[in-house]
Formats: sequence, structure tokens, C-alpha cells
Amino acid sequence: MSSALRLETLMSHASQYFDLTESSHQDHLFWLADALLELNDISSNQLSYLSLQPNTPLEFQLAVKLVCSRRYMLSVSQPISVGVVYAMWGEHHRLRQKTEQNPNGEDSLNVKIRQLNWACQDSMVNWSLYPVDDGCPHKSYDIAKNIVSQHDEGQRVTVLHLKDGLAEPKGPLANLTSLSDSSKGGAIIFGCLKALEKQMDAIIYTDADNSVHLGQLGLILEPFIERNVQVVLGNRKHFESILVKQEERWGVGIKTLRHMQRMVGSEIFSKGIRDTQAAFKLFSRKALITILAAPTVFDFSFDTDWILASMKEKLLIETIPFAFIDSSAESASVVQGPMSTWLTLLTGLVKAVRARGVKHDAGMAKVIDEHVKTVNDLELIIDLLPPELKEVSDSVLGQQALMSPESLSHWLAQVKAEQVKM
Repeated sequence: MSSALRLETLMSHASQYFDLTESSHQDHLFWLADALLELNDISSNQLSYLSLQPNTPLEFQLAVKLVCSRRYMLSVSQPISVGVVYAMWGEHHRLRQKTEQNPNGEDSLNVKIRQLNWACQDSMVNWSLYPVDDGCPHKSYDIAKNIVSQHDEGQRVTVLHLKDGLAEPKGPLANLTSLSDSSKGGAIIFGCLKALEKQMDAIIYTDADNSVHLGQLGLILEPFIERNVQVVLGNRKHFESILVKQEERWGVGIKTLRHMQRMVGSEIFSKGIRDTQAAFKLFSRKALITILAAPTVFDFSFDTDWILASMKEKLLIETIPFAFIDSSAESASVVQGPMSTWLTLLTGLVKAVRARGVKHDAGMAKVIDEHVKTVNDLELIIDLLPPELKEVSDSVLGQQALMSPESLSHWLAQVKAEQVKM
């Protein structure tokens, strides 16, 4: 069978659906990627072109990302060590396999190990994994340790608990007084510190679930290795990215929150970095040492703090497309409440731009100070929208001409006043 005919057959039989909890889906995706890798006379550009066509099966799109990644990994000519860090909070279900009693199980730690092995096999890239318990009330640390103890590749995995990092009187975590003061950021910092101690050349952080297939490792390593890019940011909004959302978590008022966020974080968003929270980012060893010299926040807003620190140091930054499948059922932002996450993102951003001395819209920062103090403040407006923002597209939010801080402050005060009357 010719390569062209084989390619057509593989594409036509690929699935339109991918379930993060189904091990058979993981197995078949690897099978498909390996089958495509055998088509040596079909270039990665040709495969990427096919994957971007309308109605291309989702599984085929995912497999192409893996193929492009794997081909690059095999081309790396110098040894490189990569640490992968992620935080665990409430991961007791997704760490375990799917069963009738555990319908959201993803076997996530075992899956990550398999993905990294697949990506790095017979290459010059050596991987290490650093899962960090962020004070999980359901003992994610113990579950992960047990899984690692039974795995042949367990020596590559260092399971950590953030509480062990709080004893240090100096360093990046010195200002973190308790586990309750960390919401992901503290755990990621601790994991990165341990990876730096092991002399990792580059460190990637991701999410604890299976939303980001780590077989894509080559995609995020390529700018770092080939062009010495110090910070590589995954961008789910790129037209070549694959983004599968399980559900819409926000009301129409999300446009108001994004407008505020982009005005305060204009230094980031004006550079074309729109997906600040994507959990697929690479930082060089040099970049991380600089960033972690004085972290500003230890919560969900640490992404923007790190990006701002990178910009201030004039580090070379690139964004890349990648595949992301939302794993929402057990997401911390759902469990804790989406507005809790947004409260942290907005207030943390204000804190970071001020601490870093970054140019920002001081008027909008003041609006957040005065009107965004509690989750209830955001829940009050998430299903409402100011007239000025109703007809504008998401891509132009953040422009003061659309709605000034003064106008937004007046609208927020009016909404609160009407709520009091009711």
C-alpha cells in the first residue's frame, strides 16, 4: 500500500472523539501516531496541513501534533535534561483509574509517565517529573507516592509536598507562611526549585490532569533548543492549536473581567500573549533562576507574574500552538468556584504589575481595588454586561476607548446599588 493510500485510510478511520478517562483512547492515539511516523515520505508540513482542514477527525489532529513533536525529538543532537512540574490539589480521583465508582479517573500520573517515555525514547532528551501536593485535603501526595513505588520508571518521578518547602527561612518560598496561602503557585515554585537543584536545562509546567498530552514535548522544546528562546508559552488561541472545551464555565460578564484584565496587564496582552493561563509553558534554567529570585504571588495568578518578570528582564519569549482537551469535571476552578479563580487572577495581576514596576492602567487597577474584593462582587456581574461591551469582539477588549475605568467604575457602582434595592 502506498504512503498516500495508507495516510488516507488512517485519516478516514480516526475518531472524532477523545475521552481523557478512557485508556483505550490513549492506546489508540499512540497507535495512530506510530503508524503516521512510519510514513517517512510524508512531511510534517503535509500532515499539519491535513490536520487543519475542516472536518478532520479530532484523533488525527492530536496524532499529528504527536508526530511533529516526536520527529523533532529524534533530531535533537545534544543531551538535554527536562523537568516537568505540576501541582496537585483534589487530584485523588483523577490520579486513579476510571471505574464505576470513580467515573472521572484518568490514571493521570501513569499516563504522564507513558507520554514522556514515548516522546523521549531513543532521543537525547532525558526527562524527570515533579508532582507537588499543594496541601490537598484528600492526600494526593500519598496516592502519587504509591503509584510511583509500583512503576518501573519510578526513579524518574519525585513526588513532593509543599509543606516541606515552608521550612526554608530564605528563598522564593520565605514569604509563604502556610499551605493555605498557596493556590497552585507555591507548589509550582517548590517543584521548580527541586528541578533546578537537579540541574535541569529546562523546566516545563503543566496541569495534573490529562488535558495536555506530554507527547507534545518536542513542540515546546524546539524554540528553546533551536533559537535559545528562554520562555516558551503554549497558546490555545492560536489557529493551529486544538482546543476542546467540555463546557462553557462563564456567563456573558466574562467580557467585563477580560476587559479589566487586559487593561491592567496591557504589557502582556499588547505583545500578542492572550492565553496567559495555558498550562504548557517552558522556562530555561537561566530564566527560572531570575524569575524565582523574588516571586510576587503564590496563587493562580503566578503565570502573569512570571511573564511580567520575563519581560522586565528582556528574556526572549515565543508562543506555540498545541493541543488541549479540557478536563473540567474535577477542575479546581470548578470545585472552588470559577469566580474564586477570577478574583485571584485579577487581584494577583494588580499586585504583580505594581511589585514589578510594570507600566499599566492605574485607573483600572484602582477599579479592581475598589470593586473586586470578594467572590460575590464578581458573581454579581458575571451574567450582566455593560452596554459599551455588548457588541465588541473578544479580540479588542482591553482598549480604554471601549470603556474607560471611570465608566466601568460607575457601572459597577450602579449594579451594586440596584442589588441593594432588591
